Amino acid sequence: MKIDEKLVAKLENLSMVEIEDKSKMAKDLENIVSFVEMLNELDTENIEAGSILKNSTPLREDKIKNSGIINDVLSHAPKTKDGFFIVPKIIE
Repeated sequence: MKIDEKLVAKLENLSMVEIEDKSKMAKDLENIVSFVEMLNELDTENIEAGSILKNSTPLREDKIKNSGIINDVLSHAPKTKDGFFIVPKIIE
């Protein structure tokens, strides 16, 4: 996959993250994609999926309980209403 500065600029705009050296970022992303594409060449047809763990994770029953953490977290927020954070609108 060819990644150029134009694609990096588009990704920069979509992610709302400033990328100073678009040329270097394009090279880095192209290296990452090339590495991941190499993984597609591996023959995993006869490899059985499994786990390295000898014992499975013990399951527990999910029980709803009020830990009070919501009130602790919201107490640090500048603005809240009805148990939710109030944040400024960022989409124009």
